[in-house]
Amino acid sequence: MKRFFSKDNSDDVTKERVSDVNSEHLDISLSSSLDENIDIIKEIFNNDGTLVMRDFENQKNPHIKCCLFFIDGMINNEIINENIIRPIVRNQYLERVENVLEDFQIRVIDSNNVEKTDDINKLIESIIYGDTILFVEGTAEGLIISTKGWQMRSISEPETEKVLQGPREGFNEAIIVNLSLIRRRIKTHHLKFQYKTLGLRSNTKVCICYIEGIVNEAVLKELNRRISKIELDGILGANYIEELIKDAPFSPYNTVGKTERPDVVAANLLEGRVAILVDGTPSALTVPYLCIENFQSNEDYYTSFVTASISRLMRIFGFFFATSIPAVYVALITYHAEVFPTSLLISISAARQDLPFPTIIEALLLILMFEVLKEAGARVPATIGQSLSIVGALVIGQAAVEARFVSTPMLIIIAFSGITSLMVTKLKSAVLITRIVLLILASFFGLYGYVFGAIALLLHLFSMRSFGVPYIVNYSKFDFQNVKDTIVRAPWWYMEYRPKVLAVKNLKRKSSGGRKV
Repeated sequence: MKRFFSKDNSDDVTKERVSDVNSEHLDISLSSSLDENIDIIKEIFNNDGTLVMRDFENQKNPHIKCCLFFIDGMINNEIINENIIRPIVRNQYLERVENVLEDFQIRVIDSNNVEKTDDINKLIESIIYGDTILFVEGTAEGLIISTKGWQMRSISEPETEKVLQGPREGFNEAIIVNLSLIRRRIKTHHLKFQYKTLGLRSNTKVCICYIEGIVNEAVLKELNRRISKIELDGILGANYIEELIKDAPFSPYNTVGKTERPDVVAANLLEGRVAILVDGTPSALTVPYLCIENFQSNEDYYTSFVTASISRLMRIFGFFFATSIPAVYVALITYHAEVFPTSLLISISAARQDLPFPTIIEALLLILMFEVLKEAGARVPATIGQSLSIVGALVIGQAAVEARFVSTPMLIIIAFSGITSLMVTKLKSAVLITRIVLLILASFFGLYGYVFGAIALLLHLFSMRSFGVPYIVNYSKFDFQNVKDTIVRAPWWYMEYRPKVLAVKNLKRKSSGGRKV
């Protein structure tokens, strides 16, 4: 138990306050004594060397005594010196002590946001978040003054979502900056931002973004319900929230979208989705998230619909090749060799002669080697990563073939599968797991194992939901409006309605139909 004692020696009765400062919620009342309020703040921030205290008084009226508290490195020193301390110290019109805090708030302090409160928890939260609090002698309240000024990374293009055409802006770690990037793209008062604070000890600010009148209210209500149940003591990134709110948490296929681009978030909001931004994270989460979004790219909407449709089809086929080619090859070599032409079968048999491992072990070893090289190339500096990729692909691969550890056809198959997996970077983990599962099934049961695995995968994807929305559009009830921007991208003059699976009201996105010329 921590005790706070008043230092007012003129009072015969010692004032004692008792509060457990180790708990997150402080049950403490501020005093009209400045010294006692100073002791409260010092005790709460005990052993914290970053807390800065600055006491001062008015030159004309020394009875007006003040004290500032702020965290070093999180504030703008110029605001504190020029907009708070200087106006108070040099003010010539502060004669009365009564209601002086209100005078400071309205007439003296130059800041765009000044709030008066007697809630100690709100005051402490404001200090931690980069604001400054001001106490005045004779007032049992404090002022919260906006003085945030910490260093942040500049706005730049995200490394993982680069485009040849389109905007180059990406989110950074400051939530206020990220919200402004969204606001610049959707200039309407219907765009709403709801703040929440998560993390019992981290007190991380989280913002839920949506467009009123377009958003699916059921999705918004379900998202708020799931977020309200989060009880972790620390939320340090968007991935913490993603794992706690996603549907099918054990599935390798994501049901919550993630992007570092504000234009992608803006497009999702305009279709009726909801975005979640987390302070300190340069990315946003979007819900609901559908399977087809794994194959969509923001660049699809900055090029012609023909080019975008071809690129999207290539990504879909790339996913099929990345997951299926190794399994089909192993199945054919092991159980269905008769399907190969005689000359090709002879070449494959000659390449596999004297190999020490069976086909399945050979495939798994090459997949492991490829993934190790890819992971190592991603973790090291860019210049070293390029050299590592060349050495791994050429030197190690060629050496493995010459040493008769692996066959040349298998090396080609795994290399092609690995390269095509890079076309769908959003499905990195899902592609790897699906490839290995199908490969193992094909090695035991041939093409039957591969077909059964593919059917099980489709059943799994069709059974999934993202906040109540089907993960894959139900094509048994075909609706042309829902597939205009799926496998291919239709021209803009055809996409006059929002997808019905996402928005349940205000479906029309154009004032009138037809192509405008």
